[in-house]
Amino acid sequence: MSLPTDRKYTSSHEWIQKEGDVFVVGITDDAQEQLGDLVFVGEVEVGAKLGAEEQAGVVESVKAASDIYAPVAGEITEFNEALDAEPNLINEDAYKHWIFKIKPDNPDDYENLLSPEQYADQQ
Repeated sequence: MSLPTDRKYTSSHEWIQKEGDVFVVGITDDAQEQLGDLVFVGEVEVGAKLGAEEQAGVVESVKAASDIYAPVAGEITEFNEALDAEPNLINEDAYKHWIFKIKPDNPDDYENLLSPEQYADQQ
């Protein structure tokens, strides 16, 4: 499994990457492979304040639906609108296409998430 090393991971298969004072969040390649062809990505509420590990949205495929969780506590600032029309972009490249951005309550929480090696060890 090839994992980008410029981000952190969660045991629930999200990746998170620093982008200035916000974090960009998506799902891992492993997650999109398990789900199969995505047909919907959404229910992400811009402006929502979430705790770490609270549901931030949902991804649905032809065979399953799965919740997406906030890796850190904070406020959702943006949803990737391109996924409304083309949810399958995540199937094409899960690490290029993010789902939402979150402004963290405590940016240091990022350091407590899984490294690529720790995430790979859990698979």
